[in-house]
Amino acid sequence: MKILCIGEALIDMICTDKGKALSDGENFLKKPGGAPTNVAAAIAALGGDVELSAKVGIDPFGKHLIDVMQDFGVRTKHMLQDAHHFTTFAFVSLMENGERDFYFNRGADGQLTKEEVDAIDLTDVSIVHFGSATGFLDGPLKEAYVHLLQKAKAENCFISFDPNYRHLLFQNKKASFIAQSWNFLQQCDFFKVSDEEAMMLTDTLTVQEAAAVFHQKTKAVFAITIGKEGTMLGISNETHIVPSIAITPVDTTGAGDAFTGAVLYQLRDKTKSSLSMADWKAIIANGNKAGARTCEYLGAMEAFKHLSSDIFN
Repeated sequence: MKILCIGEALIDMICTDKGKALSDGENFLKKPGGAPTNVAAAIAALGGDVELSAKVGIDPFGKHLIDVMQDFGVRTKHMLQDAHHFTTFAFVSLMENGERDFYFNRGADGQLTKEEVDAIDLTDVSIVHFGSATGFLDGPLKEAYVHLLQKAKAENCFISFDPNYRHLLFQNKKASFIAQSWNFLQQCDFFKVSDEEAMMLTDTLTVQEAAAVFHQKTKAVFAITIGKEGTMLGISNETHIVPSIAITPVDTTGAGDAFTGAVLYQLRDKTKSSLSMADWKAIIANGNKAGARTCEYLGAMEAFKHLSSDIFN
């Protein structure tokens, strides 16, 4: 069965002049990005049948994103090109104080419409994954997200959700992000959050408190990534820590997306009700392996070239 990912496909322009603000930077590295795009690429790299629903511009960068996805084996029928909006860009520079100088030039990604996602045939889709880094910003994509969620639930698809909160994107709109996230948290079957996202979404001070709120307010299986300690798995009012894989990281970009992709790849031909606690622990452990493998290479897409289901053995 096929997995469908929906959300942003964009170009990350990374300033390679270390310590310089974007206004002073002269050298930039172009990288394909967007959390749902990364997840789709990871699933395809592992051998899964996956499609990406996203919108890019009719420009060289939109073509590049489509080409990269096709090279991984991702289905791109629903990677649409917009004649009126340029491909979305995110410019990032790491300052000397460790802070990021960030500028988001939003274009085509936000223009994916309710009507366009309604045209997607979910007959052979077992899982729909929502990665919301830009999906909860104002624009047609926000309405498309909610519409596809309801359509997928009506078709009895397994719903996966990753909030992907980015402070530099939302800033003074955090309350809106949290409210929209809870709509998905309470309707999905599986969600993955970082420890910071877990505490923010639940207004708690510890991961344990956050997990208790998730157990109380949702019916989903959830994974909270907790850094070097591993991943906290939540299921049936129980929590378990699945240890991380010891590595010397080169670049952590895309590790969370690789984890999510690996989890969904393993769930593609299963139903949530058929899985035991031991099954879920094994799935999360393999997700940790995929995240660890991604950290061993520079750049998410480069790392995904080295992903395969062999790492689960």
